[in-house]
Amino acid sequence: MITVRKTGAALGAEILGVDLSQPMDDATFPHIVALWHEHEVVFFRDQKLTPDQHVAFSRRFGELELHVRKDCCRPGYHELFVVSNIVVDGKPIGSQDAGLFWHSDLCYLKVPSRGSLFYALEVPHDASGKALGDTKFASATAAYNALPEDTRRKIAGLKAVQSYKKGYYRERNAGPRKPLTPEQEAKTPDVEHPIVRTHPFTGKKCLFVNEGYTASIAGMPGTEGDALLNRLIEHSTKPQFVYRHSWRVGDFLLWDNCLVQHQAITDYKLPLRRHMERTTLTGTAPF
Repeated sequence: MITVRKTGAALGAEILGVDLSQPMDDATFPHIVALWHEHEVVFFRDQKLTPDQHVAFSRRFGELELHVRKDCCRPGYHELFVVSNIVVDGKPIGSQDAGLFWHSDLCYLKVPSRGSLFYALEVPHDASGKALGDTKFASATAAYNALPEDTRRKIAGLKAVQSYKKGYYRERNAGPRKPLTPEQEAKTPDVEHPIVRTHPFTGKKCLFVNEGYTASIAGMPGTEGDALLNRLIEHSTKPQFVYRHSWRVGDFLLWDNCLVQHQAITDYKLPLRRHMERTTLTGTAPF
């Protein structure tokens, strides 16, 4: 029997009573989807999944994205994007510096992803046993609902420029990334999306800007646009809108990419190992 334990934050809930490695009936799955839409982030503890099971469960939600960085995907599984600091034979097994800045996954595409399904395989701990490498999630709906009415009127109908290059070339702990290939650049041109986005399934309104990839406000002069964008970005991740997830091995967590932005906490380094794998759901064009 499914039970739900809310996090007490503006978003987030734990779903109990589900073993994702087992076949799921046609009544349970829609219930999980509804809980996900309601709480924006949901997670299951103590799961034991093979890569095939991770992919198969993810596909129940719809089509999966194939990440542009093939070098960071699990061998044999282009659907599984690896986030890890582990190095084997001098080569990273995945992205070592993903998520350092607040962002929404693939917001820089014409059709951003619907959501992400993240599975924890290895979690670092400090000497006292405390888990490191938390992830923070911010509710874009709570942020929008808390905006002053005059600000809501001001941004209604405006669009923001989302830029993969802005996020890719930012200064990072792991040092500069190698330049994007012409093929990668061609696949990720700058795009414009509504600042106020409507969720395609629930109709919720949310604030669709983030520090990682949002470069400017379309059609607004530089100084004025930058000032407004900076205020919106700062507002969007205020503590009252944030849930901080402390990972455990076996955690399987889903976040809604329209309603949520997130940030990884890098308070660990080798020899402490962190290994996560993510599938990403194809979404719909923002409106």
